[in-house]
Amino acid sequence: MFIMGLMGGAKFTTSCVVLLFMNTLLVGSVSGIGVNWGTQSTHPLSPSTVVKMLKDNGIQKVKLFDADPSILGALKKSGIQVMVGIPNDMLYSLANSVQAAEKWVSKNVSAHVSKGGVDIRYVAVGNEPFLSTYNGTFEATTLPALKNIQAALTKSGLSNRVKVTVPLNADVYQSSTEKPSDGDFRPDINNVMLDIVKFLNDNGAPFTVNIYPFISLYSDPNFPVDYAFFNGYQSSINDNGRTYDNVFDANHDTLVWALQKHGFGSLPIIVGEIGWPTDGDRNANIQYAQRFNQGFMSRYASGKGTPMRQGPIDAYLFSLVDEDDKSIQPGNFERHWGLFYFDGQPKYPVNLIRSSQHNGLVGASGVDYLSKKWCVLKPSANLNDDQLAPSVTYACENADCTSLGYGTTCGNLDVQGNISYAFNSYFQRNDQMDSACKFSGLAMVTDKDPSGGSCKFRIMIQTNSARLNESVGYLRTVLFGFVTLLLLCNLPF
Repeated sequence: MFIMGLMGGAKFTTSCVVLLFMNTLLVGSVSGIGVNWGTQSTHPLSPSTVVKMLKDNGIQKVKLFDADPSILGALKKSGIQVMVGIPNDMLYSLANSVQAAEKWVSKNVSAHVSKGGVDIRYVAVGNEPFLSTYNGTFEATTLPALKNIQAALTKSGLSNRVKVTVPLNADVYQSSTEKPSDGDFRPDINNVMLDIVKFLNDNGAPFTVNIYPFISLYSDPNFPVDYAFFNGYQSSINDNGRTYDNVFDANHDTLVWALQKHGFGSLPIIVGEIGWPTDGDRNANIQYAQRFNQGFMSRYASGKGTPMRQGPIDAYLFSLVDEDDKSIQPGNFERHWGLFYFDGQPKYPVNLIRSSQHNGLVGASGVDYLSKKWCVLKPSANLNDDQLAPSVTYACENADCTSLGYGTTCGNLDVQGNISYAFNSYFQRNDQMDSACKFSGLAMVTDKDPSGGSCKFRIMIQTNSARLNESVGYLRTVLFGFVTLLLLCNLPF
């Protein structure tokens, strides 16, 4: 059953292109495109660089997973609408203290709205807190935290301008059949979901849900591939006269039916995350990602909506850039959801703007990279060396080897290539420090790019930490030379 397949395997972690015209029950929102901006990267682009990327690509809305002051500062007077996030690990304190909620709102909303000129429209309280994998950890704290943040916004005089919401995974609802009309909330959280829905409705706030057709394909080998996209699956589902030829529509309308059954059929819905990864799994590739995201954007441009909710969709595509420091517990694809690579360069053409003059993505400008050098396995290295396997394991555990494996961009490398990729990933993550290319004498630094075909041996970008390490390395070299000179000259030091 397609609906059940999606509900049980919906995305596990966080994290959007906004298709807008928000429901008139919400505060004045403008039509435009938005994205999720995640920051779990070892070498992140500077906030100012990302804001320029957003503006260059006509992106008018952004969803954040926390309230990083440097990011909010960069968004000052940018004209970009913002959803700030509260991580799950803060829910307990906010649920148990009105003062904590007031302090959070004062520091992370009021200060930026009144003094910083940041156009904050939403506060996302938690991120997918009711995932079945959390075993109920946040069930008792999400609604109280939501209420306290709402009270704090009201006290600050911002409740008409800034709305609260809870980004939820699509596994909070399900269908007992393949039909959306049989949808309802998950039995184990039905009561708390209805309490949250009523609270959102009473405060003119939207229901936010993350929908991932990719996960349906990833979780179920028998899932029909075409049903995950927007090209019109031939074996469509007929639900009392409503036709469903793609899983997004079916999933979305399963939620609509769940809301409608409990008297909240007009509650605004935001799709908080939707997208397709490009690596880390055989179904995570450039071709599928482009097909999915462009298909979704065409739906946005048409303003078609879904069979149960006609009209423009309000949604955020996940995500803006790849994040090499995300957990891979759900799958290696987790680090590859970006429309852009970690350095802000586009992965594939996709049109985010309703204009024939724009046919692709505009990459980040002014990005500085580390030196053109790579760490690879020595040609003379013995593949039977006892230190080789633990060295590769160490490199992958402390860097990013998610592009290795069956069906991935570097899945066709030979043994030496796999080892070199692992070594180089660790070397780059550690800012090309000489000590990061030792591996018991099995590795060497080269200025010859080992990339080939779809497999790229990436060079990291310059960050403050990278520049510091580079300066330290330079000073170390100068100091070593100075000490050596003193010794040679037999001078005291």
